[in-house]
Amino acid sequence: MKPLLILSLFLCYFCVTKAQEASLKIIRENSATAIKNQGQTGTCWDYSTTSLVESESIRKGLLNNPDLSEMFTVRNVYIEKAKNYVLRQGKAQFSEGGLGHDLIQAIAKYGAVPQNVFHNVSGEVPNHEGLDKILKDYLDKVLNNRPIPTDWLIGYEKILTEKIGTAPDNFDYEGKNYTPRTFATEVLKFDPNDYVNITSFTHHPFYAPFVLETPDNFANASFYNVPLNEMISLTEEALKNGYTIMWDADVSNKNFQQKKGFALLFADSTDAKQMHINPEAGERTFSENVRQQLYENLTTQDDHLMHLVGIEQSKGGKSFFKVKNSWGEVGPFKGYISVSSPYFAINTVSLVVPKDALSKEMKEKLKLL
Repeated sequence: MKPLLILSLFLCYFCVTKAQEASLKIIRENSATAIKNQGQTGTCWDYSTTSLVESESIRKGLLNNPDLSEMFTVRNVYIEKAKNYVLRQGKAQFSEGGLGHDLIQAIAKYGAVPQNVFHNVSGEVPNHEGLDKILKDYLDKVLNNRPIPTDWLIGYEKILTEKIGTAPDNFDYEGKNYTPRTFATEVLKFDPNDYVNITSFTHHPFYAPFVLETPDNFANASFYNVPLNEMISLTEEALKNGYTIMWDADVSNKNFQQKKGFALLFADSTDAKQMHINPEAGERTFSENVRQQLYENLTTQDDHLMHLVGIEQSKGGKSFFKVKNSWGEVGPFKGYISVSSPYFAINTVSLVVPKDALSKEMKEKLKLL
């Protein structure tokens, strides 16, 4: 089946009225920090997962209103990307993009700092237009020499300092001096093992990890593979139990409408039959085969990452996820968007979930106990 034909099964427009906007009932809304704007950068992976870590610090009672620096982590991940690119002799992905695990691993290695400690050169709303090309050109010139210069990283970091900012060695926070690493361990109580990568695709065995085949997975990180219905269930249960989740999804289709505040997926009876949906069984009967086909023909791609913070419900009983975006206060919900359960089911690529949010049964299946 051609991609355009497949898309036609899903891109069913649904006009959202003010009455429908007001009809969503909040089932659970968990703590999240203020909406931010990633500006002219491709660093949604950083903003979404930073927001997750901030919410976890609130949930654990560690901080009331944390505000961590996204650009400190961006700078550090660019260093990791450069090392990977050089060791793979230029045969690797190098771009602004990334996945949620990149931030988790960056905090584990480099630490974290408050927003007011890292002075972002390009301003409160960052602009990194052309930065990835400048950095890649530098690395390509390094690779033209064999053996490569042992001090190549010095010039690379100089570009990062000029374009993003200077990484602090230490700083004062509430009357005590910290390094970025001691701030992460002592203030945030950060442990990378507290987070689990989840996905759902049928070309690998369920309940086992595999390296997710997406361009932005430059670090070759592994994701635990679970059946689609179980991925939806664990997401709902985590949110109901007070946890939040990083969400990696395809938002390139016209059903994702931030300015209207909704991402929807509604099908008529004809589409339902073609999609192998049984309307009487509810929203969860989406065929895993259809979802898999969209992934394998490159219709579904990981083009944006956001932060799931709550669950809402329409008057008709349909489930929605309350999602924090990083495009500024856009739309009727001031930067938030309500995502229907069917949209989530079809378009989700991966999740970063606090491990404690998983049920004992799921931990046993994934051998995490």
